[in-house]
Amino acid sequence: DYEAALERIMSLLDAKPGTPEGDELDVLGTLVEVYEAKNIIINKPDPIEAIRFRLEQYGLKDKDLVPYLGHSGRVSEVMNYRRKLTLPMIRKLHRGLNIPTESLVQDYPLQNAG
Repeated sequence: DYEAALERIMSLLDAKPGTPEGDELDVLGTLVEVYEAKNIIINKPDPIEAIRFRLEQYGLKDKDLVPYLGHSGRVSEVMNYRRKLTLPMIRKLHRGLNIPTESLVQDYPLQNAG
């Protein structure tokens, strides 16, 4: 039913508001939204994945993180899950690269240094 509803929504995307098709689109959209909220869990990326995604979007490399994370060794530690982000780092990443704070403050596991 969910897949059928999505297909029907796609066929109704150009429907004008106030028409029977437009009303159907509104109802189906609401039903799908409620269904997804209850049944589909979308995991947020961990902070390091969020940083990597932003670097890719902006065409940047790890070395471009020095102003936000500190010297190159620290960048390497953070990006390889050996050091956690600190609050000052999070603030700088948010301000400088527009990474949502809620993506950066999530907990994530560290890797063993061995």
